[in-house]
Amino acid sequence: MASRTLELVGRVDPAQSFDADALLRFAIASVDGFPQTPSQFIVSQFGHGQSNPTFLIEVHSGSLKKRYVMRKKPPGKLLESAHAVEREFQVLHALGTHTLVPVPKVYCLCTDSKVIGTPFYIMEYLEGRIYLDPMLPDVPPTQRNAIYHATAKALAALHSADVEAIGLCSYGKPKDYCKRQVERWAKQYIVSTGEGKSNRNPRMSDLVNWLRENIPIEDSSGTAAGLVHGDFRIDNLVFHPTEDRVIGILDWELSTVGNQMCDVAYSCLHYIVDISSDEVKKNEGLEFSGIPEGVPSLAEYLAEYCASVGKPWPVAQWKFYLAFSLFRGASIYAGVHCRWILGNASGGERARHAGKKADAIIETAWAFIHRESVLPLHPPQLPRENMQLGNGSGDSLNLSGGRFVPNKKVQELRNKLIKFMEDHIYPMENEFYKLAQSDMRWSVHPHEEKLKELARKQGLWNLFIPFDSAARVKKVISDKAIDELLGAGLSNLEYGYLCEIMGRSLWAPQVFNCGAPDTGNMEVLMRYGDDEQIREWLVPLLDGTIRSGFAMTEPQVASSDATNIECSITRHEDSYIINGRKWWTSGAMDPRCKILIVMGKTDFKAPKHKQQSMILVDINTPGVNIKRPLTVFGFDDAPHGHAEILFENVRVPSKNILLGEGRGFEIAQGRLGPGRLHHCMRLIGAAERGMQMMIERAISRRVFDKLIAEHGSFLSDVAKCRIELESTRLLVLEAADQLDLLGNKKARGTIAMAKVAAPNMALKVLDMAMQVHGAAGLSGDTILAHLWATSRTLRLADGPDEVHLGTIAKLELRRAKL
Repeated sequence: MASRTLELVGRVDPAQSFDADALLRFAIASVDGFPQTPSQFIVSQFGHGQSNPTFLIEVHSGSLKKRYVMRKKPPGKLLESAHAVEREFQVLHALGTHTLVPVPKVYCLCTDSKVIGTPFYIMEYLEGRIYLDPMLPDVPPTQRNAIYHATAKALAALHSADVEAIGLCSYGKPKDYCKRQVERWAKQYIVSTGEGKSNRNPRMSDLVNWLRENIPIEDSSGTAAGLVHGDFRIDNLVFHPTEDRVIGILDWELSTVGNQMCDVAYSCLHYIVDISSDEVKKNEGLEFSGIPEGVPSLAEYLAEYCASVGKPWPVAQWKFYLAFSLFRGASIYAGVHCRWILGNASGGERARHAGKKADAIIETAWAFIHRESVLPLHPPQLPRENMQLGNGSGDSLNLSGGRFVPNKKVQELRNKLIKFMEDHIYPMENEFYKLAQSDMRWSVHPHEEKLKELARKQGLWNLFIPFDSAARVKKVISDKAIDELLGAGLSNLEYGYLCEIMGRSLWAPQVFNCGAPDTGNMEVLMRYGDDEQIREWLVPLLDGTIRSGFAMTEPQVASSDATNIECSITRHEDSYIINGRKWWTSGAMDPRCKILIVMGKTDFKAPKHKQQSMILVDINTPGVNIKRPLTVFGFDDAPHGHAEILFENVRVPSKNILLGEGRGFEIAQGRLGPGRLHHCMRLIGAAERGMQMMIERAISRRVFDKLIAEHGSFLSDVAKCRIELESTRLLVLEAADQLDLLGNKKARGTIAMAKVAAPNMALKVLDMAMQVHGAAGLSGDTILAHLWATSRTLRLADGPDEVHLGTIAKLELRRAKL
């Protein structure tokens, strides 16, 4: 059975005691929302865990009762680099701020040992369940399976975090992780054992030598690198009080950037050795004692993780990773036993038996190394209900009809969207075009605002917002009113099915508040904006009361290489002064446009990719001069428009800088993944509209005594168009799925393929549709010419084909070198 988190606390160990009054004073001053005049302050200690002492803080103020968790370094002499609570705070803050990885929220860090004797941090208390025994006794078999499924998904989510995007690129060295770890834990073992300490086992030295000789090649290349937890196992997870899902991953002391397969192997140790009891014997893991009903086999658990995160089956390297995890576990237990002997072990009496556990684990490692086979050659076939792709939103894809089939939630939204398009968008297209071609074209059609309100009422508003971005906004703005502005909680893959429908009309995206560049700008603010920027600019954008522009491209330089831009952003006291000329600032002509995100250089002498910054500019700021609207093959796209803008000594507050100076390139890369993939999704819809119009024309128009549809050349061409459209749709959906599972950086190759394939496919299909329509296809009497012009533009506006092809080629060459 699971233990409730409150059941794991007891009295504070006298050896771990500290000045509670000093802690209270610090919390009152430093923790946002902490009761200022508490009537009662109670500190107790969690008994589970053998590392940094962890305490429950209960504070009462009248009828109000709040709980927090404080985690600190142990007192006394510590091993070098051990118990770094500062690093724990850093990684928890980064994950909690920028991802949906389930971690407790951290409130504050204190590095001043004078306060309570050692550094510490305070985080939120998670009310839930912790399973101390991986065999899950007294748990129904179906629930056991669900718990292991959730565990694999939590590890996959952790490993999908993009360390660069969340500010952890310097958190560790990705290459030679195992090599360094072998030496580190070998040293730790020597320091923890010997005279007056835990017993030193001579077999450990032989194990160290075997590991040194068998480090996988992928470790030195860093191809398996990413964020590593370091102690990922089921009893370091907090599950929801009533649902079988992980709400918190605990104990990040050993986290770093390194070889993620070490995490995976460590989470599988209980299959090989039973460390839950005080007396550990060799070869008593689940594989030997018998796997309880409902618990997946090691291979099944590993296959589910690999499928979720997109990693290859590790049959060739598994013996090393498991042996390494056993070796590290032995070193950790030797350290725990040493601290118990010295009197500063946080686990109390449970640490008494840690030395015997270390010896048993060493013997188990050697038995595992001598096994002939440790994994099947190929991963086992997973049950369909476990093969969920996408996001962890709880409503993943239904695979009964194939890999990319919308789930029930998405299908319902899709049907509503199609009906909305048929009832409201298509009938209004001619009216929108009439206004766009009149003298009043730079004004908004009054019916558009009515359609926006209707779309909002039907739950078709802001559907583009990824669930992780929505979660970050909710942490900033706790008001429930914001929830209705944050979309339907869709993944990029799920949104792809809906974005395609919107792409069938040039006017549709903005009606659903899903039009560019607003979507990309909102994504920037959601991911990188501070509290004030979110409240001032993101909320009205989410509400659809204002629109925005993105100013990056410059006429005098090749702006596809962002390092070329020349616009200057110069700091002057508490302001920045902007000077430069931008063009193709889409959206800036719209009368509702109130904010621009401008990319320029804050330091021309900094390293190449640290010169650029992004800053928010109110479009009404003095010095912002809109020079002219630009046309795309003759279309000015009114009232949206594409502007050339001159920035002349534009002064904006320093608080308007996004993320900080020199972070512009980083933000741009984060913005380009989802936003540019939206263009690909819409292009699928545009091509589908072209196919529909082409067929309708072909079955109703006669030429040379028969219908166009009866001509052999048409039949051949339309078949080829369908093949290309379906192939490209699958590629775009695959890119969206990889974006969800692996993140922008790891999915960049497939995203680049989609960016090349989608516009070229759409151009071919639309060209064919125009050809079938004859002269009418070239006129403004149909939407085809405008769809074609927009598609052609995206071979440049979405980054030149050549840039994307270069990305694909480089990744291929890099893969070949491995």
